[in-house]
Amino acid sequence: MSTPDKGDPRRPEARRDLPLLNERIRDREVRLIDEDGAQLGIIPTREALATAKEKGLDLFLVQPDANPPVGRIMDYGRFKFEQEKKNRETKRKHHIVDIKEIKMRYKIEEHDYQVKLKHAIKFLNDGDKIKVLTILRGREMQHKSMAMDLMTKFANELKELGIMDREPKMEGKSVIMILSPLPQRGGKPALPGPETTEPTS
Repeated sequence: MSTPDKGDPRRPEARRDLPLLNERIRDREVRLIDEDGAQLGIIPTREALATAKEKGLDLFLVQPDANPPVGRIMDYGRFKFEQEKKNRETKRKHHIVDIKEIKMRYKIEEHDYQVKLKHAIKFLNDGDKIKVLTILRGREMQHKSMAMDLMTKFANELKELGIMDREPKMEGKSVIMILSPLPQRGGKPALPGPETTEPTS
């Protein structure tokens, strides 16, 4: 005996995830709500579907598990679009905080410094933390005080957007500082979550 093709669209498994819409509704009757939200009572599904089609709309089961199921007359395409838009907004608001990395040299040119500053402003406005590193090489270790001064200057220029989570500190051959966005200024709410680092060189 041959086994039915699991990919057959006529099989119930293939239809299970489809919306209970129009001709897919198998219930004999529904508790109908019109497009304006008015309760029309319990009526045969065929009659409800005919009413929806007369208005150029769809019949959609909003509560399929109710007894009888609750159907609503609506523009399903528009409804789906609004739901997807709402889901995108929810995902956008649930921002996971990243730690963005900015590297500088203590002898950085003014133009390059301004570029790094613009990056920092964008990151803080996006609600992300910043890990700022000033790298010292070889004999430059003798000038770590200049690197500390550079970090302090950088933090002061960002004081209206961020606060210092970690003051400048020497670690190995780098001076490291961490800044966090001010809660009221972050463009995206800072919610708990895994932190990742994205460097900008």
